[in-house]
Amino acid sequence: MELKHLGHACVLVQTATTRLLFDPGTLAGGFETERELDAILITHQHADHLDLARLPALRAANPRAALFADPGSAVALAKAGYEVVVVEPGQRLEVGGTAIEVVGGTHATVHPDLPTVPNGGFVIDGGAFYHPGDSYWVPDREIDVFAVPTSGPWLKVGEAIDFLRQVAPRIAVPIHEAALADTHTHYSMLTALAPADSRFQPLPRGELVAV
Repeated sequence: MELKHLGHACVLVQTATTRLLFDPGTLAGGFETERELDAILITHQHADHLDLARLPALRAANPRAALFADPGSAVALAKAGYEVVVVEPGQRLEVGGTAIEVVGGTHATVHPDLPTVPNGGFVIDGGAFYHPGDSYWVPDREIDVFAVPTSGPWLKVGEAIDFLRQVAPRIAVPIHEAALADTHTHYSMLTALAPADSRFQPLPRGELVAV
């Protein structure tokens, strides 16, 4: 499997048979140039995970790509005229020979006075890769590569460390970092406090990397 981090929560996952793009949002860059995608997957409706302004160019360049989204995102996508497959936790999908399980259910709490929104995480090929969106849902299986969120209005670094320890993957690649002026403090703490058998591995932005 190969990964390309396109900034913030946007990740391209390339398996032997499939190219999957997760969360092309406003704080990501370069996803518009990706081609031959098999699916575009949206975890939730917040703009940093779903950029409706740049989505038309991405869809035009990838007309065969299926568009999967949580119920909240699906409303906005349908209003914009997109054909979207609504997915919810517990569903199992298959795209180009790659198995995808939808997990989780709701966005992590930002503040009790703010409403929560639906959030669907995605587990690929039984645990080969896990993108949680903005949630702390812990899979009930081993995860090989974990896209771990590292900052956000709903998250502090101690919670990211605890989440990483609970999932305990072989490799953790940081995402959701765009709000950080400097990633050094967060990344150094996650590196130092990761589980003994987990490697914390930031990805160079925009480069396809084997993991």
